[in-house]
Amino acid sequence: MADVTLYIGNKNYSSWSLRPWLALRWAGIAFDERVIPLGSAGYGKSQVKDILAVSPSGRVPVVHWNGVVLHESLAICEWAAERNPSLWPKDATMRALARAAATEMHGGFAALRRDLSMNIRRRMDKAPDWPADTQQDLNRLFELWKAARKQFSGEGPWLFGTRSIADAMYAPVVTRLRTYKVETPDFALAYCETMFADADFKDWERAAIAETWTIPQADELYT
Repeated sequence: MADVTLYIGNKNYSSWSLRPWLALRWAGIAFDERVIPLGSAGYGKSQVKDILAVSPSGRVPVVHWNGVVLHESLAICEWAAERNPSLWPKDATMRALARAAATEMHGGFAALRRDLSMNIRRRMDKAPDWPADTQQDLNRLFELWKAARKQFSGEGPWLFGTRSIADAMYAPVVTRLRTYKVETPDFALAYCETMFADADFKDWERAAIAETWTIPQADELYT
């Protein structure tokens, strides 16, 4: 049994859980996984009680190790990088830019998150008409990705060349572009394919598809 336990929400829906899960996998950190289903049929006091029993914030993800309890996705990713610095680029400038991109995802894109909730199993036939603030978020997303790929494409296929926490932070967005059939420029599609081909991401995706929990309001969005 690993000395690290990561508590997460449903793999189909929990975007914030995907991020540190990928970071721990990419860092080669062994961990036990505990899923607490969120918002599914029958969700109520028992699940809330289960979360409060493991997370002081009342939210997942949260990681436990050696008596320490650490919540907050980006903090968990940074903790993983302390154990394996390869989760950030070696070059100081690249590392600063990758951190800026990661924190922009963490604190921004509110409209995108509101209107394009993560739902890995779902496929829309066509993209909805987005509100202006959502389209603005999508425009900014592609602007950010384009700048990173233009500057660092020679280093590798990820946003900043090699795989980093910045990629973990944008992994849920990659799935959302597919779910909602968002019109996506070629350079962004190529980046999405890099994520979809990643072995650890594919493990998460397979598990998400196999889940039996559902969140009706998420599945019915834009029907």
